[in-house]
Amino acid sequence: MDLRPAEVTSILEKEIESYQGDANMQSVGTVLYVGDGVARVWGLDDCMMNELLEFPGGVRGVALNLEEDNVGCVLLGSATKVKEGDEVKSTGRIISVPTGDALLGRVVNALGDPVDGRGPMAVTADDYLPIEQPAPSVVERQPVTEAMQTGIKAIDAMIPIGRGQRELIIGDRQTGKTALLIDSIINQKRTGGGDPTNPEQVICVYVAMGQKQSTVVDVARRLEAAGAMPYTIIVSASANDEASMQYLAAYAGCTMAERFRDAGRHVLIMYDDLYKQALAYRQVMLLLRRPPGREAFPGDVFNLHSRLLERAAKLSDEAPKINPRYKAGGGSITALPVVETQEGDVSAYIPTNVISITDGQIFLESDLFNSGVRPAVNAGISVSRVGGAAQIPAMKKIAGGMRLELAQYRSLQAFAQFGSDLDKATQQTLIRGERLVEILKQPQYAPVGVEDQIMIIYAGTSGALDDLPAGKVGEFEQAFRETVNSSAPEIVQELKDTKKLSDESKAKLDSLAKSVKAQVNA
Repeated sequence: MDLRPAEVTSILEKEIESYQGDANMQSVGTVLYVGDGVARVWGLDDCMMNELLEFPGGVRGVALNLEEDNVGCVLLGSATKVKEGDEVKSTGRIISVPTGDALLGRVVNALGDPVDGRGPMAVTADDYLPIEQPAPSVVERQPVTEAMQTGIKAIDAMIPIGRGQRELIIGDRQTGKTALLIDSIINQKRTGGGDPTNPEQVICVYVAMGQKQSTVVDVARRLEAAGAMPYTIIVSASANDEASMQYLAAYAGCTMAERFRDAGRHVLIMYDDLYKQALAYRQVMLLLRRPPGREAFPGDVFNLHSRLLERAAKLSDEAPKINPRYKAGGGSITALPVVETQEGDVSAYIPTNVISITDGQIFLESDLFNSGVRPAVNAGISVSRVGGAAQIPAMKKIAGGMRLELAQYRSLQAFAQFGSDLDKATQQTLIRGERLVEILKQPQYAPVGVEDQIMIIYAGTSGALDDLPAGKVGEFEQAFRETVNSSAPEIVQELKDTKKLSDESKAKLDSLAKSVKAQVNA
C-alpha cells in the first residue's frame, strides 16, 4: 500500500479543524446512607440549597441540609431504587415546576407532572420556574381594596375577603372547610364566565396536601360538574405520597399562581391544609436530624408558612418599572390557607403561627355544624383585618350592623332557654337574630351572587322578616330573589353598575318583600 504523506497531512489537518472538544464538568457524589425517604451524599462540595439531584433509576432528590462533610437530601421518588455507594449527579438547577396556561384544567403532582391520565402537557423549558420565589417588596404592593367574592353570604357580608389578602380558614375535621373552598372556586365563574382566556377571569389553584386520593378525585369531579375546571389547577400530594412531596406541593402551587399574577391576572389559591404540610415537614426534618423544638416541630416551622403566605399580594401598577420580573402590574394572589384544629384548640402551635401571619381568620365550629347551621361560621371569633375596605359600598352599608346583631343574639340565646319573662328589646333581638341565622344558611355547591346577597340581607336587616316564621325564611329567600330578578331587574343592574342601593330601590324591595311574604304565608 502506497502512503502519500501530503494526503495524510491534509486529512489530519481537516479533522483537527473540525474537532469540537466539549469539556463537560459535572459534580458527582456518592450515597453514604439511604432510608425513610432521605439520603446522605458525600462529595457534592458545590451543591446549592434546594438543588435538584439525580439518583440512579430516575429518582430525584432535593438538597435540604448542607453540612460540613455531606449533603442531606430528601428523595422525590421510591427510595427502594437507591442504595449505598450509588453515584449521585448534581443538576445545577433549583427545583422547578412547569407553569402557564397548559396547566389549566389539569391535576398535577408537587413536581408539576400530570396525574389525571390525560397525557403530557405542552410546556417548554421557559415555562419552568423555581418553586421558591422572593415575595413582592413593600413598594411593589398596593393596599387591598377590591373584593374577592366567595359566594358565601356569611363571609361576603361579615368577614369580607379582598384580592391580595390572606384569610385563614380554621376548624376541626368535618366542619365544611373544603366545601367552603369548592364553593369559592365555583363562584369565580362569575368573574369571567369560566373562560380562562378572559383577562377578568380569576384563576384558581387548589393545593391538596395529605388528603385522601378519593377526596381529591371528588373535588375534581365537583369542579368539572360545575364548569369550574377550565380555570382551575389542582396540585395533589395525597396522603400516600412521600412526605417531601406533601411539603413541597404548596410552594409548587404558589409558583404556578405567580406566573398568572406576574402577567397582571387575579388568582385565588387554597392550601388544604397547612397543618398536614407542617407534619410532613416535621417528618422530613427529624429524619435529616435537625434539632426539634416545640411539639417536635423544627425551629423554622414559622418561616415555612410565612415565606409561603407572604407571596400572596396585590401588585401595584408600577411594579413592572421597579422589578422586570413582573410583565404587568395590578395582578394579585389571594390565599385561603386551611388549618385543621384538634377539639377546637386555636391556641395550639401551628394555628397560632398561621393566625399571626394571615390577615384574619374564618372559624368553623363543630357545634354550629352539628346543629344545622351551615356554613358553620362563628361570626364572633372570625375576623377580617382588611374589613370593609374589601366590600362594595352597598354591602358595607347594609351588612354593617349584622355582626353585632348576631353577637347579641348568641349571648342572649342562653337566657332564652330558661323561658323566663323577657323584655321587649330582648325578644326583638332574639327574633331578628334567629331570622339572620336562617338567612346566612345556604346549601353546598350553590354560591350566591353579591347582588342577590345584598337583596336578601337588606330584607333581613330592615326588619321585613321579623314577623315571618323562621322555618319559612329559606322559602322566602328563593321566591324573593326570583321575584326581584324577574319584576325589578333594574335594581340588580343598579347594584352591578353603581355598587350602591338607592332609596327608590330600597322602597321597591320593601314592597316586593311584603308581597312575597304574603305568598309564602298563604
